[in-house]
Amino acid sequence: MNEEFNEKDQALFDRLAEFVVKRRMAAPAILFLESTKPLNFIGSQFLIVLGPLIKVFFNIAEYDRIVELMEKRDNVERLICTIEKRSAQ
Repeated sequence: MNEEFNEKDQALFDRLAEFVVKRRMAAPAILFLESTKPLNFIGSQFLIVLGPLIKVFFNIAEYDRIVELMEKRDNVERLICTIEKRSAQ
C-alpha cells in the first residue's frame, strides 16, 4: 500500500487532529511531532507501541495507514498543520 497522499488520507488526518484537539493535547502532540521529525521513521514505529490505545478510536486498516503515512517526513508536517488548523477553529 505505497500510494500517494490522497483525500482519504487527509480525512484520516482530520479525524486524528480532531481526536487530539478534543482532548486538549494539541500542544504536546505538535511538540512530539516536531521533535521526532528528524527521526520520523522511528517516531512512526513508536505508534506501533501505542497501537492498542489508538486502535480503540481507529480501525486496524486506518491505524496501519497512519503508521505508513507517518514514515514520510512530508506527512509529519502535514499532520502538524492539520492539528494547528483544527486547534485554531
